Amino acid sequence: MQNLMVAEKLQKNYGIRNLFEDLSFGIHEGDKIGLIGINGTGKSTLLRIIAGVEEADEGTVVKGNGLRLSYLPQTPSFDNQKSILENVIQGITPGKQYHNIQGEAVSMLKKLGIEEIDGSPEYLSGGQRKRCALVRTFLSESDILVLDEPTNHLDSEMTEWLEDMLLKYKGAFVMITHDRYFLDEVTNRIWELDKGRLYTYEANYAGFVELKAKREADLVNVEQKNRNLYRRELAWMLRGARARSTKQKAHIQRFEALKNRELPEFDQDLIMSSAYQRMGKKTIELHSVCKAFGGKQLIQDFEYIFMQHSRIGIIGPNGCGKSTLMKLITGELTPDQGYVEYGETIRYGVFSQENETLDESMRVIDYVRDTAEFLKTKEGVISASMMCERFLFTGDMQYSVIGKLSGGEKRRLYLLKVLMESPNVLILDEPTNDLDIKTLTILEDYIREFEGIVIAVSHDRYFLDKIATGLLVFRGNGVIEKQEGNYTDFRERELERGLANQEAVSSQKKETSLGRNTWKSAEKKLKFTYQEQKEYETIEQDIEELMEKIAVLEEQMTEYATQYSKLTELSQEKESLEEQLEHKMDRWEYLQDLESRIKEEAQRKK
Repeated sequence: MQNLMVAEKLQKNYGIRNLFEDLSFGIHEGDKIGLIGINGTGKSTLLRIIAGVEEADEGTVVKGNGLRLSYLPQTPSFDNQKSILENVIQGITPGKQYHNIQGEAVSMLKKLGIEEIDGSPEYLSGGQRKRCALVRTFLSESDILVLDEPTNHLDSEMTEWLEDMLLKYKGAFVMITHDRYFLDEVTNRIWELDKGRLYTYEANYAGFVELKAKREADLVNVEQKNRNLYRRELAWMLRGARARSTKQKAHIQRFEALKNRELPEFDQDLIMSSAYQRMGKKTIELHSVCKAFGGKQLIQDFEYIFMQHSRIGIIGPNGCGKSTLMKLITGELTPDQGYVEYGETIRYGVFSQENETLDESMRVIDYVRDTAEFLKTKEGVISASMMCERFLFTGDMQYSVIGKLSGGEKRRLYLLKVLMESPNVLILDEPTNDLDIKTLTILEDYIREFEGIVIAVSHDRYFLDKIATGLLVFRGNGVIEKQEGNYTDFRERELERGLANQEAVSSQKKETSLGRNTWKSAEKKLKFTYQEQKEYETIEQDIEELMEKIAVLEEQMTEYATQYSKLTELSQEKESLEEQLEHKMDRWEYLQDLESRIKEEAQRKK
């Protein structure tokens, strides 16, 4: 397998912190790499070095001749003086896969729900900016994709689109993501950046979990043997080693090496007992709640009572009103109609999409102590410093200023502060954005032990499977549907509903002799009807004509590449013809199969 890129002995410091050193690795053809690790370990820095936008302090990166590389930064930048479409296609040269860049860009943007392609990117939401940047990245033909948090701010539908794109992608990629189902689907290698070292696992995420556990178990066994050996060697040294003998000198050297060996380090568990304020019988009740913005009805006549100990996930496409519902629940927004009632003992802890404004000059420990000096939990009283330790803020880090933390570390600190407020209702708005997998795992464990109510907006399917016992599903036009179970339960019901709808539509089409799949649900027969015979005689000509029309349209799309309105019109016409062509090809397949079976039956009768 050909090497696309080789890195040797990379080292990078961030201020006085040594992020990593002596990192060596290769990226080969066909590699689908997920880079994981605790926030602040240097994952994004390593990606920038691979992408060539930042240099290592030491070491070398050697790329193959003519290597093409596309980089998606964690926070994409756009030129607000240019339109969205101009930003997306800027600097991209048409290649084999996308010969008509503007046409493909328009098609992909529309598919991802970006309609105002002539508008300025300054009005785009975080999710829309990420989608535009993804289109730009995929249109740039490359041998390696370097993707920093591509799933952040994407809803479930868009995440599945990205999964499909990466599964079809022919080149290699290396990406950072904390979406564990996503890692399982698209990767064949996991890189773990841990305590300045890079560990490689030939597996997807599920395989990585097993292999890492085995590696750590092996390390424990080796260390136990080393301790026993050291104990024996120490006893031998205390009896008085004879230094004159060459064998004895070697023995002493082995003892010194054993004494000074590097001890294995393991992940520190983020264990935190639930700190909980008692909740009365009355919790949170929403009665006939309505809310609209800009003429769009987001929530209509919504009734819901949150039960004690409930774990509710809120799902739906971006912009449907999920965060609005959260703000109505917390009282940050007032309903247009209806009302929200709260029990007297309700105490919120809100982890929002954006960190609260952090004083960059404030020390980490002081930020936490501003919330609570001590925390009462089931296991007793825990100090703010001990809580910081459990959230991987070591002694040195606690007394450094917040401004020196990475973005992910600031999110972790913000989460710690929210949990230390001892809420009995935990509100989580997109908690999986910018939190590393280790922190998410501990948050999931914390929620399992939490005795209050948890309400979470999330697109992370794995997270919802772990924590949710019920879902509120935004269906559009203000309708919010209540469902039991977690995300997988929901998807199974959606699949069943989709199949039921297909059967109903198929049945209706059969009755009216209309539609694309009528012939597939018809009773088997071994002769052509009059209409089928006529269709069979002309269908190949029909297919050729449709193909010719599509080819003409593609030429016209190239001709009108700069006239966006005309380009959109042609693109829509092309999609319509392609649907017709697909329908004709299905019909041709069916008629060919029927003709073969008619001939076989005739042959048997002879």
